[in-house]
Order: sequence, then structure tokens, then C-alpha cells
Amino acid sequence: MDYTVSETVKMKKKHPCGCDEWEILRVGADFRIKCKKCGHMVMLPRAKFEKAVKKRLTSDETGGVSE
Repeated sequence: MDYTVSETVKMKKKHPCGCDEWEILRVGADFRIKCKKCGHMVMLPRAKFEKAVKKRLTSDETGGVSE
């Protein structure tokens, strides 16, 4: 699948803060993603990222916390 920077994805497992929505910050062999609730950033290899994604979210589906 092709992912773009600033796209929001829903992951299969929740982050310890309770949020399962992440914003993509970097795309390539590795992905850098940021939690929409607490802002924690994680770097994942492409294979692990693609396996962990549950679905892609459009801008109207995101229920992230605005700061």
C-alpha cells in the first residue's frame, strides 16, 4: 500500500495512553508515526508498520484530541 505523510491511520493495538490513531510523519523503508493524543513518536520498519495498521482514516473520521 502507498501511504502519504500527514495521513492518519488506526492501529490494531492501542498506545499505553489509550489512543489508537497515529499520524504518519515519514514514509520510506522506515515509518515515523506520532500518537494523535500524547504526541509520542515511534519509528517502525515498513513490514511491521503495514502489519500493524488496521485501517486508514480520512479527515472526517479522525477523532483525535486537538491541542
